[in-house]
Amino acid sequence: MTHIVVVGGGQASESLVANLRKHGFDGQITLLSDEPTPPYQRPPLSKAYLLGDMTKERLQLRPDSFYEDQNITLRLSTRVTAINAQAKTIRTANDVISYDQLVLTTGATPRRLPAAIGGELAGVHVVRNLADVDGMAPSFKQGARALIVGGGYIGLEAAAVATKLGVSVTLVEMSDRILQRVAAPETSAYFRDLHTSHGVEIREGIGLDRLEGDDKVTSAKLSDGTDIPVDFVIVGVGVTPGTELAEAAGLDIQNGIKTDAQGRTSDPSIWAAGDCASFPWKGGRIRLESVPNAIDQAAVIAQNIMGAEKDYVATPWFWSDQYDVKLQIAGLNAGYDAIVTRQGEGKTASFWYYHGDTLLAVDAMNDPRAYMVAKRLIEAGKSPDPANVRNPDFPAKDLLKA
Repeated sequence: MTHIVVVGGGQASESLVANLRKHGFDGQITLLSDEPTPPYQRPPLSKAYLLGDMTKERLQLRPDSFYEDQNITLRLSTRVTAINAQAKTIRTANDVISYDQLVLTTGATPRRLPAAIGGELAGVHVVRNLADVDGMAPSFKQGARALIVGGGYIGLEAAAVATKLGVSVTLVEMSDRILQRVAAPETSAYFRDLHTSHGVEIREGIGLDRLEGDDKVTSAKLSDGTDIPVDFVIVGVGVTPGTELAEAAGLDIQNGIKTDAQGRTSDPSIWAAGDCASFPWKGGRIRLESVPNAIDQAAVIAQNIMGAEKDYVATPWFWSDQYDVKLQIAGLNAGYDAIVTRQGEGKTASFWYYHGDTLLAVDAMNDPRAYMVAKRLIEAGKSPDPANVRNPDFPAKDLLKA
């Protein structure tokens, strides 16, 4: 009987095993996760879950009964320590497991501050898994003082939640502006104004020199020489793909575990999906850190394991919730040379990224209609006249006639 082993405990692993059964695979499936909880949603961790609006049970992608009903062996709190690609085995702390096909959904790991500048002090947190958020939750007390290092989406989402819970927040970003790596100046300005209106102190062009405290962090010295008292710190300075197992097994690595268009690694019996995997896209190679990508890529790989020979065609989209604003992003903005602003009422706005006459992406704030229209246009390879996009009286649905 064919044995498929899946390593990882997130959206990609759940999508992979569910789609194997959905498409009729009747062989043996084993899912191994180093966490004690079955595969669960991660985006709500730092938002609804931390705010107390979502229970731990609701985080789970499937009830415990699903794995038993689908005859999927679920091994939790089990860390895979090595892959022997020649023997087609994986090693854990307690045993060796043989596989016919292996799927790596090993995600990504948050970058941490170096110990030399206080990164190992108590009260210094990253945001990735349930244990991370459970560990930081007691710090979110009315009147507490938080330092957030990094002005990307993780840092901004953490700032929004902390502020809602009555925490005084200072956010530092080494770059000239928040979101500089991922968004246009217009989007940065929108979210800077949003956060400062809620009392967050944003300090751009300022880095962290070091954290201070005996065992627990009590203050931070910034790169401009200022000292600020802090009760806890959240670090949001990006992630690194989980390639350690793959690299040690001799698989090709290129900004993640390198796969072909169908999800195979350099070993034809090993596949990779989600945040850990890079794949061909529009003549280049990308790695997408998003829930939709993890789900969709794993679903295609499940079919390909069963012989579909189907290429994965990514349609990038992302979202972020901050205060009463939902940001929805469609497409990838790399290479843009112009921004077209479509202004709505109140906090409603969208920024459309163009390269020449070609629409690349959109950032839509509280504007689901603009987002859906832009997403459909991008997927169809169509680009509306920027003058029509800019005109708030031009109906969004009519942009689809581009």
